[in-house]
Amino acid sequence: MARATEIRKGQVIEMDGQLLLITDYEHKTPGNLRAIINIKTRNIETGQSGQMRLGSSDQLEVAFLDRKKAEYLYKEANGDFMFMDSETYEQFVLTSELVGDKMGYVKENETVDVTYHNERPLGIELPAAVVLTVTESEEAVKGNTATNVKKSAIVETGLEVKVPFHIKVDDRIKISTDTGDFLSRVND
Repeated sequence: MARATEIRKGQVIEMDGQLLLITDYEHKTPGNLRAIINIKTRNIETGQSGQMRLGSSDQLEVAFLDRKKAEYLYKEANGDFMFMDSETYEQFVLTSELVGDKMGYVKENETVDVTYHNERPLGIELPAAVVLTVTESEEAVKGNTATNVKKSAIVETGLEVKVPFHIKVDDRIKISTDTGDFLSRVND
């Protein structure tokens, strides 16, 4: 158990048998009144969002999550993703509801950290940035290269990213996994 003032964004709490990811945390102390803590949550299994208002003395059950390395194998026809545990070589599926948005940053046969709760895989953890190769990109138009205008580019995982006009096909680029923004071109 943890007090409401000790929890942070990104932690997972357990409430009524459900696992809730804290997506936003706001601590307010209006004037001389008691502290109010507003949190936004997302149910890990259903994806349903919710909100809670707590007092500073309220207690929450923080879920213990385990991390293991796993290799991403392929995307199934139904949109789910097949992984293989790096230690036991057991294969398991993570649904698109659990990891769909994050998979645009993961290449096939790449190793990722998978989070588990009670031996059940729940999702993946990504590094702050990834390096991917551009596979499709519009050609730069003369005159647009000097401005801060961006164009669309598709990387090897199928993710669409807004990039500067000087980026072309086969360039390797660094992308933020938090925002999906282009960070820089990578020179090998």
